[in-house]
Amino acid sequence: MLRSFPIRTRPVVALKRSSDASDVALVERVVAGDVRAFEALYRSYYLRLMRFLGLMTSRRTVVEEALNDAMLVVWKRAHTYNHQSKVSTWIFAIAYRTALKLLRSQDEPVAPPADELSSDDPGPEQQLSDGQTRSELLRGLDDLSPEQRCALVFAYFHDLSYGEIANIMNCPVDTVKTRVFHGRRRLRAMLGDGVRELR
Repeated sequence: MLRSFPIRTRPVVALKRSSDASDVALVERVVAGDVRAFEALYRSYYLRLMRFLGLMTSRRTVVEEALNDAMLVVWKRAHTYNHQSKVSTWIFAIAYRTALKLLRSQDEPVAPPADELSSDDPGPEQQLSDGQTRSELLRGLDDLSPEQRCALVFAYFHDLSYGEIANIMNCPVDTVKTRVFHGRRRLRAMLGDGVRELR
């Protein structure tokens, strides 16, 4: 069952990244109980979190529940944000832990979704090539451990630094590097040229 929290508007579809300064200001307003600030934060992170969580499980209901549970934590625990990392790192860490807990409780196999990231209006040939590569990549991700998969997703789909990923996954930077290295090597072994961009 989806958790409820004070959101009055449906999330917008545009992927819009806000600056950390504006995110910090929003979190501070959320601490004060400002529902509109929370709505703005929710809209800002909705697509990024949906894409990330969609790579952890193909079941849309699980993705939505994990996202809503994570944002409920943001609403209720905004006062715990300590400014030691970016707001985006803090929110992704909450989403990561929430999703893992939910998946483990449901014994849900982690699998990529059929429909993933779309590019900015490429031509038909490029769309076909990108779609095939993406499908192969997502099938390969499905065979990795959740830790390797998440490290790769954060590094290549969300362009986060190893330090940010370590904060999110609550592990040393060297562990993140090891997960990315072994995950990338396994993908190359499985898919060959299909993952030559992962260098």
